[in-house]
Amino acid sequence: MNGISYLSMFLEPVKPWLDDPAVSEIMINGPGNIYIEKGGHLTKVESAFPSEPALQAAANNIAKSVGRVLNDEYPRLDARLPDGSRVHVVIPPLARCGTVVSIRKFRQDSLSPENLVKWQSISQEMLDYLASLVRKRRNILVCGATSSGKTSILNVLSSYIDPADRILTIEDSCELQLRQPHLVPFETRRPDKDGKGEITFRDLLHSALRLRPDRIILGEIRGGEALDLLQAMNTGHSGSMSTIHANNARDSLLRLETCAMYAGFDLPLNAIRNQVVAALEYVVHTGRLDDGSRKVLGISRVLPLDHGEYALADEWVWRQTGTDENGRFTGEFCRTGD
Repeated sequence: MNGISYLSMFLEPVKPWLDDPAVSEIMINGPGNIYIEKGGHLTKVESAFPSEPALQAAANNIAKSVGRVLNDEYPRLDARLPDGSRVHVVIPPLARCGTVVSIRKFRQDSLSPENLVKWQSISQEMLDYLASLVRKRRNILVCGATSSGKTSILNVLSSYIDPADRILTIEDSCELQLRQPHLVPFETRRPDKDGKGEITFRDLLHSALRLRPDRIILGEIRGGEALDLLQAMNTGHSGSMSTIHANNARDSLLRLETCAMYAGFDLPLNAIRNQVVAALEYVVHTGRLDDGSRKVLGISRVLPLDHGEYALADEWVWRQTGTDENGRFTGEFCRTGD
């Protein structure tokens, strides 16, 4: 795995999977309990760290490589390896099974629209529909559970942005792989060991709004930056996009309003909801199915509030019809809108 050779001696027990491009995530649940995700399926592997101290040494060296500490005072770590892979660590006694490490690997190649269609993650007609929404500068939210393909879909949607647009991206760790020439990528910064120097999504979003963006792409909405993004969408920054963790399209709007409340302003609920429906135009719902496949499960249009409640119109949905001889789900992407 390029860029982390100096960590390889500490990560030796999982190096075969670090080097395997087909493995998307490595999950270490204590020194002798290691799983990988490959092809959408989780598998326990026959490998182990020699001891808990050896695993802790690996975690500590990851922390040192990004200028962080991992100890009783700071028992959790969010980090990014030199190749862009994301790492999260929790140490005992918080983790009862021993040190827990998750390494979500960074894709070296940008997932292409053609591959999404080839792998039946989306139909060509749905993809063309989404491309038209991006070109028309619609504000789009991509929602789904963890590891459902939200960032991959956002990457693909971003590929349809006009190359002449000035694009500002804001992420926790740079995963978007935009190819447009006028791109300004920002990355948040966590506090140092003394709790200083943190730069948040909100900080960078405030800067982005002062840098004349044509489009703003927020990697993931998690907190009070939701209100700032809604206001940006409502004040001329059309064509903006982001992702959010939610189980379905309607839940994504409820979570968005909850995040907006974290901004700290005492706004009435109805005022926030009016901001949401005025700013957001479409929700794309991604999902990871039980057979391990990832699909775009729906595209919904956001409607005006209905007696104070959110209303959506499904434009496209995935409908499962059965299972093939390999245990993979079969179905079709159906157009339901006008």
